[in-house]
Amino acid sequence: MTRIILIETSTALCSAALSEDGRVVRYVESSEPRAHASMAAPFVKEVLGDLRVSDCDAVCVSSGPGSYTGLRVGVSTAKGLCFGAGIPLISVGTLEALVFQAISEGLVPEGCPFIVPILDARRMEVYSAVYTGDGKLVREVRPEVITAESFEPERAEGPVLFIGDAADKCRPILGDGTFVQCCPKASSLAVPAFKAYKEKRFEDTAYFEPFYLKEFTATVSRKNLF
Repeated sequence: MTRIILIETSTALCSAALSEDGRVVRYVESSEPRAHASMAAPFVKEVLGDLRVSDCDAVCVSSGPGSYTGLRVGVSTAKGLCFGAGIPLISVGTLEALVFQAISEGLVPEGCPFIVPILDARRMEVYSAVYTGDGKLVREVRPEVITAESFEPERAEGPVLFIGDAADKCRPILGDGTFVQCCPKASSLAVPAFKAYKEKRFEDTAYFEPFYLKEFTATVSRKNLF
């Protein structure tokens, strides 16, 4: 049996899960704001129950794109677990996780030609990719500004499923299609993580970094603090 600890902290939802041979056996989540750093490790402890980290075969973390701080929390937690227990690190792209979430939860409409995972990047910007209705990658991840012309080739072939935390803000502009507003969950990492484990696609635990896509930009507060 292959046990994998799953960690997802890339958006507003912080979650963790434990999978056995690609099937989720325990799951916990919280959408409490700005609490990922305090929740990630306790959530892992909760899903482990009576097990130890060393009883597991790997740790999988959602690698981004997403929140800079959230990704740092998830990856740091995963690395600490891997170093401490001497087990490998696996990463799954956040947009890929959303696609598996759509498929596993039965959210893909019949005859849907494409699944477009979309993560909020503020204003009308999103991080997006394009997959076929059965989960095959068609177009790599990229940042883009949503307009009425976005995803025209895909939308021309039939109703597209748009899934992610930017779905609601894109609905008025894109109009047609199916829109599922949600955050990625740790449970959606189970299948791709198990596949990666069997194929021995592990990350270098010491040097692995999240996929930020857009560089983090610090700004100066406008508030007069003194």
